[in-house]
Amino acid sequence: MPLKSLIFDLDGTLLDTLQDLTASVNYALSRHNMPQRQAVEVRRFLGNGVKRLMASAVPDGEQNPHFEAAFADFKEYYVRHCLDLTRPYDGIPELLTTLHANGYKMAIVSNKLQAGVTELHQRFFADTIDVAIGERDGIRRKPAPDMVIEAMRQLGVQPDEALYVGDSEVDLATAAAAGLPAIAVLWGFRDRNQLIACGATRLASTPADIPSHLSTL
Repeated sequence: MPLKSLIFDLDGTLLDTLQDLTASVNYALSRHNMPQRQAVEVRRFLGNGVKRLMASAVPDGEQNPHFEAAFADFKEYYVRHCLDLTRPYDGIPELLTTLHANGYKMAIVSNKLQAGVTELHQRFFADTIDVAIGERDGIRRKPAPDMVIEAMRQLGVQPDEALYVGDSEVDLATAAAAGLPAIAVLWGFRDRNQLIACGATRLASTPADIPSHLSTL
């Protein structure tokens, strides 16, 4: 079947969210007199949802008696500050405009909370991306295939008509679980060697590289 759809990860693939996430983590940590984290550490913690992010950032993780309070502070702060410095990566708006003009249906699937995914989708991608699915009750987080399956249902496409684009080992595992080919991008939260070690066979150094992969599927 011809390719009809692209399904994108959000953080590290479409949006550079690292600075706002780091600020939100450190706000929550500071509220509970916990050590601050550097952006390079937060970058390493990303990919498995915000609860896992905070479990990695808080000393002793979820075993820390102040974890739930810190996690609540993180969520409250991030909802108010998720647009302070977050922006699409260079070349992403142009890529999405081209794909949309060429008739591709597109979706976002993210382990970020649904409220944040909805806000970021509406702020940056409402004109080009049709569906945005985040973490919520009743749908398992990536790398389970649930979000991708739901995205394909809403887009009206089958697995052999879709392609997954992401930046992490979680994304590669998600694509495999959903039965989709994947493109791993190199501008996000993992480097080339890490992605290849996780099985990446299609790599994009810039957003402009992605269309060249589409004709090979």
